Amino acid sequence: MLAGLVPSAAAEIAVLFFELGVVIVALALLSRLANRFGFSPVPLYLLGGLIIGALDFVPISLVTEEFIEAGAEIGVILLLFMIGLEYTGAELSEGLRTGLPSGLVDFVFNFIPGAVLGLLLGWSWLEAALLGGVTYISSSGIIAKLLTDFNWLGNRETPAVLIVLVMEDLAMALYLPIVAVLLRGDGIMSGAASLLAAVATVIIVLLLAVRFGDTMSRFIGGNNETILLSVFGLLLLVAGVAQQLQVSAAVGAFLLGIAVSGNVAERTHTLLSPLRDLFAATFFLFFGLQTDVAALPAALPLAVGLAVVTALTKIGTGWYAAGRIGTATLGRLRAGMVLTPRGEFSIVIAGLGAAAGTASGLVPLTAAYVLVMAVLGSVMVRLVEPVWKTVQKRRLQHRPAEVRV
Repeated sequence: MLAGLVPSAAAEIAVLFFELGVVIVALALLSRLANRFGFSPVPLYLLGGLIIGALDFVPISLVTEEFIEAGAEIGVILLLFMIGLEYTGAELSEGLRTGLPSGLVDFVFNFIPGAVLGLLLGWSWLEAALLGGVTYISSSGIIAKLLTDFNWLGNRETPAVLIVLVMEDLAMALYLPIVAVLLRGDGIMSGAASLLAAVATVIIVLLLAVRFGDTMSRFIGGNNETILLSVFGLLLLVAGVAQQLQVSAAVGAFLLGIAVSGNVAERTHTLLSPLRDLFAATFFLFFGLQTDVAALPAALPLAVGLAVVTALTKIGTGWYAAGRIGTATLGRLRAGMVLTPRGEFSIVIAGLGAAAGTASGLVPLTAAYVLVMAVLGSVMVRLVEPVWKTVQKRRLQHRPAEVRV
């Protein structure tokens, strides 16, 4: 096939293959390094992309960058879809009925710090609301990867974590259209139409997942090849429709995962896990590549201060949400730690502001903040159990001998 291509096209494909090979080998080395020290590779993927983009020692052509960007988008979708496979529609409905208080606490605790900082910096109320959205929304992609890497999917606190994430994604389905309308200065009727379309899409997909999940699972059943093609194709279709209607593709992917149940869900998990790992790594690397390193130093001190405050507020959110379902102390700490990273949604929000010409400091502050939170959250997740065990051991050692007996 390559022989029939014109020389320039053949050379372009050769460059694409070579550059992708270098990128994937680099990801493999980072994964091996992370496994060597027993922690999640997510921070290394992010930092790897940042270093490659800053030093430019691995030249990336426009074609390769576009290919990696598409792979990164697929990675987020696959991560959320695989999480959705772990739970049924009935479990999601019950969680949403009982999870509203956790969602409200999450919003109040984590939106306010960013919004207040924006006002203190002299930004308009709309620009402050953008920064509030940046600090409010956790990274579903990073959290999903962490839950998988640390085998926490079966933990008692994980349903509380997932409900917080779903509430956030549903909130983004309302927040993003409203912000986009306000930034564009659209009329009331146009803004109301966008908002109604977003709400209707989420509700319809959720109802289909709950009521017709078994029917969908029977429809896509078959041999491994049939299941792989059916599920992956349907996943991309749902994500594309959701994104076109200004609803998060992640929401559509998660709800589709809920709809797939039974034996088909188990086989789908096995078939798609390798694809998830590949594309998820691509997503985190691409995020690092897209960060403007030159703008980070000036924004870093402010980002670190904001990260400290909002790390504590997210830990408080997880503590409260997990406590509502009767989780013990360690589980409540795990829930708080794993909710800490920010990522893809925060970048989307900052991008909306940049496109509309809002506060010039929003984009570098968001980039520095997300990088700090992604690394900080991943490290805290890695350390929470060892630190907890050490503290408990010291407590036991310092108890009186007659109490220990």
